[in-house]
Amino acid sequence: MIKVVPFDHPDAVALIDEVQQVYIALYGGHDRTRTSPDEFAPPQGLFLVGYAVGEPVACGGWRLHDLIGPTDAELKRMYVTPKARGLGYARAILAELERTAAAAGRTRMVLETGTRQPEALALYESTGYLPVPNFSLHAHSPMSRCLGKELG
Repeated sequence: MIKVVPFDHPDAVALIDEVQQVYIALYGGHDRTRTSPDEFAPPQGLFLVGYAVGEPVACGGWRLHDLIGPTDAELKRMYVTPKARGLGYARAILAELERTAAAAGRTRMVLETGTRQPEALALYESTGYLPVPNFSLHAHSPMSRCLGKELG
């Protein structure tokens, strides 16, 4: 089951904290991109949590990102706990985020991921994401890969 929740909902916060620990292990620090709960509140964004037997196991959200393009949405905080990987949560959350962003008038989803996350890169590439110029804090990072996908 996938639910829309506020970005600062306890289940979302727990999963975001967990993914930040992954970033620390992989890259030596957490993602420094500024985020605010308001950015992920409809209609300017959305945050989802996936549940298995009532336990939060996956998350992801989108927010407006007009800095890149006037109708872009930025994908943030996609994460699936290790025990829930391979069960389709990432694809289900990604598909719902793309659907809701398109319904909100966004025409492209953009994201940043890292070179030390081959599973994430494979997911995005297998769902139609293509390289775009690196942006924001990651504009000059050799460990960053920015991707985009036209919606609708």
